[in-house]
Amino acid sequence: MPIVLRLDVMLAKRKVRSNTLARAIGITDANLSLLKSGKVKGVKFETLEAICDFLDCQPGDILEFQPEQPPDIETETVQRAG
Repeated sequence: MPIVLRLDVMLAKRKVRSNTLARAIGITDANLSLLKSGKVKGVKFETLEAICDFLDCQPGDILEFQPEQPPDIETETVQRAG
């Protein structure tokens, strides 16, 4: 997935526990855990705003774009031939 959540990093920098953040922004511990693990397809701007407000950060501090790497042509050719 090209968008990676770095929420765990920001929580560590701010020395905030996950359950404290979850209670402060009004989501369940389970939903926050899903956000931290990146097992979500999206996040509401309202939730992102609440996280950034509580952690005193910018969206770019917790979201990172990592482009997907194209397959290696040599490796792909060898696998097809093999």
